[in-house]
Amino acid sequence: MSSSAHDDQQLDFESPQVPTVPLVPRGSSKSDDRQQYPPFQRTIPVIHTKPPRKRRSCCCRFLCWTLSLVFLLILLIGVVAGILYLVFQPKLPKYSIDRLQITQFNLTSNSSLTATFDVTITARNPNKKVGVYYEGGSHISVWYTGTSLCQGSLPRFYQGHRNTTVLNVLLSGQTNDANTLITSLQQQQQQTGIIPLNLRVNQPVRIKLGKLKLMKVKFRARCRLDVDNLAANNAINIRNSSCKFRFRI
Repeated sequence: MSSSAHDDQQLDFESPQVPTVPLVPRGSSKSDDRQQYPPFQRTIPVIHTKPPRKRRSCCCRFLCWTLSLVFLLILLIGVVAGILYLVFQPKLPKYSIDRLQITQFNLTSNSSLTATFDVTITARNPNKKVGVYYEGGSHISVWYTGTSLCQGSLPRFYQGHRNTTVLNVLLSGQTNDANTLITSLQQQQQQTGIIPLNLRVNQPVRIKLGKLKLMKVKFRARCRLDVDNLAANNAINIRNSSCKFRFRI
């Protein structure tokens, strides 16, 4: 084998030369940094804000407090009223219509009815420790089938413990166009022999418990009277009488 062939064979087994041409394309920058997978992401902390208070909760709380105070106030009033009732043991006063006298009951020429009644009322206070102040501004009236015949007022006075007071009350009134009323009264008397009357009393009173004077209340009485006639200057018999009483603030 010739020397030239031996040289060629020797050249074939030599390591390849590193190319001098750069692997990075032209126009690109070379970087030795390694890229991270996945890329780094910055975590932003989440700030939880406090939710605003609702107006509804404040209103419910206010309503609960108000109802609680009202309940306690009612309970306190009930306890005080119960103690006062046990200590004083109050009873309703008793009233009766003892006498009815008619001094005037005339039909005038212009069909007006003029009536004057003299009523005797007995008031009894059965309480041992309770007094009654009868204040001014009272009103008492006599009615027949929805028509007021006469009216007046009770006097002011104080009724003490276990006291009985007799009152003579003068009532007067005038009714216009009373022809129909007189005819109805006459027919009622002829058919039944009884004339039903209604006595209405509205009286402001103050109750005295021992030395304690309570607030003013209105006392109402409704009495049914059955009389035999309504003749003036004549004896009038009360056949039947019944009364109902009620206090109102």
